Amino acid sequence: MGKLQEFDITFTNNKVVYSPGESISGTVKITSANPLQYKAIKVNCLGSCGVSNKMNDTSWAAEEQYFSSTLSVADKGTLAQGEHSFPFQFLIPGSAPTSFEGPFGKITYRVRAVIDTSRFSKDYKAQKPFYLLNLLNLNEVPDIEQPSSSVTTKKFTYLLVKTGTVMLKARSDLRGYTPGQVIKLATEIHNKSGKDTGCVLASLIQKVTYKTKRAIYDLRTIAEVEGAGVKAGKHAEWKEQIIVPPLPQSALTGCSLIEIDYFIQVSLKSPEVVVTLPIYIGNIAVNVTPSRPAATAPAPAPCLPPRPAPHPAPRSSPGGVTPSAPPAEEDMEEEMGAGGLVSEEIPTKSHSQQDHSAQPPCVSPSAFSYAPGLTFSQNQRRADDTSGPLFCVSTGATIPFFSEGNATPVPTSCPLILPPEYSTWDYPHEPPPTYEESCSSNNSSFNSRR
Repeated sequence: MGKLQEFDITFTNNKVVYSPGESISGTVKITSANPLQYKAIKVNCLGSCGVSNKMNDTSWAAEEQYFSSTLSVADKGTLAQGEHSFPFQFLIPGSAPTSFEGPFGKITYRVRAVIDTSRFSKDYKAQKPFYLLNLLNLNEVPDIEQPSSSVTTKKFTYLLVKTGTVMLKARSDLRGYTPGQVIKLATEIHNKSGKDTGCVLASLIQKVTYKTKRAIYDLRTIAEVEGAGVKAGKHAEWKEQIIVPPLPQSALTGCSLIEIDYFIQVSLKSPEVVVTLPIYIGNIAVNVTPSRPAATAPAPAPCLPPRPAPHPAPRSSPGGVTPSAPPAEEDMEEEMGAGGLVSEEIPTKSHSQQDHSAQPPCVSPSAFSYAPGLTFSQNQRRADDTSGPLFCVSTGATIPFFSEGNATPVPTSCPLILPPEYSTWDYPHEPPPTYEESCSSNNSSFNSRR
C-alpha cells in the first residue's frame, strides 16, 4: 500500500446488519509509515442495485441508486507518520430495500473511504460492505391467515380411444410463512378414469424477476415432496409438509428492478396436471388468532387439524367435500357410496430440501398462469429467444441469510440448504416435527388421518 501500513474501515460494535432508518457509524483507521500529503479524506455511503442480462456479470444493463452520502473527514493537509482515526456517521433512508445477491443482479450497500492525494500521486481507497434488512411483516398482507387453494380438472385420452378426467385440488394452511416454519399441504386427487395416474409432486418454488429490456426469470426449486400415484377410479388424499429454509423475503419493497415471488406447485406427471398456490415468505410470522370461528371459513375443502391424531383412523365420509369437477363418469358411480367418495391416503415416497440430481430442477412456466398477472408461453424458456424473457433455473442459494442482532450474516452460497435449528425459534404454536420425521412417511404425524 505504499506509504500506508493500514487503511481500514470498522463499524461501531462490528455491526454489519442494519435496518432502514437506522444510522450507521464507524471509524476510518489509517496508519502511515511516512508523512503523506493529501487534498482531502472523504467517506461515502452508497446503496444501489444493478441487474445484468448475463449470469454473474457486473456490467449492469439497468441500475438504480437508493442513496449516496459523502462526508469530508479531513481537508487539505499532511498526514503525519503514525496512527490516525476519523469517525463517520450516516443515516440510512427508511425506503431502502433489503440486501439481495443473485446471479443476474444485486442490491448492495457499502462504505468507501478515499484519500485524495496530489495530481501525480496515487489515491488510496478502502471499502466495506454492510447489509440491510427491511422486515416484511406478514400480518400486514391482506388475508394472509387464510388458506391458499387452487383446483383444476384435466381431460385426457389414453389407449388411443378411451378418455377420462382427473381433478387435482391443493390447499395450504396459510398464505405466508417465515424461515423455520412448516407449510402444511393438503391435496385431493379424483381419478375419474380407467388409468392409474403418475406420482404427485409438491414443490416450493422461488421466482426472481430481473427487469431489463428483456426480463429474466430465475426459477429455483427450494424443496420437493413426492407421493405415490392414484389408482384408476379412485379418490385419494395426500397430506404433507415442507420446511421453509432460510430464504429472502417476498417483494423487495423499494426496489423496482428485482422482484421475488414464491409458489407451491402441485403436479401430476401423468397426465400432466398442475396447480399453483402463491405464498409469501416474510420475517415476522402470521399471528393466527385461535378464536376465529371455523364456520366462517370461505373454502369448502376440509381444514387442516391444529393437532393431528397420532394414529391413522378410517374415515367413511370426507366431511362434505364437494370437488369442483365435472360430473362423474358411469364407471365412477360404482366407487361412490351413500356416504360420499371412498377416499384413500397417498403414501409419501421422498422428501427433499434440495435437488441432488445432475439435471436442473423441472419448473413449468405454464404453471404460473394460475397466478394473477403471470402468463408465459412455452417458447419463453429458450435462452436464445431474444423476443421473450429468459428463464434460468439455478441450483444455488441467491442471497445472504440474516441473523438477528449484531451477528455476522451467514451466506447460503453452498448448494445444500439445511433446515433451520428449531430450538432457537419461539413461535406461539406447537413445535414442528423434526427433519427426520418430516422426511419419513411412516413417522410423519401430519400424514395421519383426522
